[in-house]
Amino acid sequence: MPNTPPARKIIHCDCDCFYAAVEMRDDPALAGLPLAVGGSADRRGVITTCNYLARGYGVHSAMPSAQARRLCPGLIIIPPDFAKYREVSQRIRRIFHDYTELVEPLSLDEAFLDVSAAEACQGSATLIAREIRRRVRAEVGITVSAGVAPNKFLAKVASDWNKPDGEFVVLPADVGPFVAALPVRRLWGVGKATAERLQAMGVTTCADLRQFTLVELAQRFGRFGQRMHELCRGIDERPVVPTQRRKSLSVERTFSDDLRGHEACERQMAELLLGLRSRLRRVTDDYLVTKLFVKLRFADFRTTTVECAARAPDAQRVDELLASALERGDLPVRLLGVGVRFVDLRDEGGATQLELFAADASTPS
Repeated sequence: MPNTPPARKIIHCDCDCFYAAVEMRDDPALAGLPLAVGGSADRRGVITTCNYLARGYGVHSAMPSAQARRLCPGLIIIPPDFAKYREVSQRIRRIFHDYTELVEPLSLDEAFLDVSAAEACQGSATLIAREIRRRVRAEVGITVSAGVAPNKFLAKVASDWNKPDGEFVVLPADVGPFVAALPVRRLWGVGKATAERLQAMGVTTCADLRQFTLVELAQRFGRFGQRMHELCRGIDERPVVPTQRRKSLSVERTFSDDLRGHEACERQMAELLLGLRSRLRRVTDDYLVTKLFVKLRFADFRTTTVECAARAPDAQRVDELLASALERGDLPVRLLGVGVRFVDLRDEGGATQLELFAADASTPS
């Protein structure tokens, strides 16, 4: 008998009220107030997003700002700062890439991750999702909700299950009953008009929809009928498709007890270096290592990074960078990291960058 392929492990990560969360992070006084990010109520502006306190008044995204003010007279509306949000998004995506190359961003604040082949956290998608949420909270200062499931459709549904700052796991054995109980409006592509047509057919849940054959649904809804026939059974074969090429690869660790002195850091760095080399073996030949860097976070949470031009993560060069970084702060160390930066040979101008780095190959930066 043919071997059954292993179930995929897909995580959908979705930042909680992203723009508003970033603003509350930067100004904690806003956290206890109804807050929205969007255009001015005096200039026919529209709400982009809002915090959960504002949502309690009925405010939501795409709502005219003037209407939002009427629902919530004390609503604070801040104009969006997309440059800041993009920078935060990039920091979060770098965390995602510490666990898998297969990251498919959907927007600044959400992405799919395929961790089927990931080795971190003993290969557990649940533990990876939990660690990502912890790291984003600690390193970026906002919260992320996550859904874990065998496919993209279910992972996206699951990420919304315990919002905000929550996670939900749909195990392969639970897919059937989980999907059966879902309202059909939770299916991708089912809008108000389709939901009304389905309701007229006596369909409100996926269990109801399963009573119709593929032919019947195709006759009524065309190609989308076939799609609904699959989704109401929890079937979604779409792969996670990365849309961005990465520029670096690193491993890091936060220690429960701070490290004191070069020798203690050196012992831990040796283990991190082994992990980095293991991950580099899985990187395709389209990437060429151009720089090596070491990252430290001291006990007072100051972070420093030291790097130099290099073609490989050499242990001696790593130790030299470590010593240089330690000189920047006479304090114990709470986080250590080591990594490399790449030139993507598929990018235009890659050859020019290679010449530049080659000329500077022995100069620390």
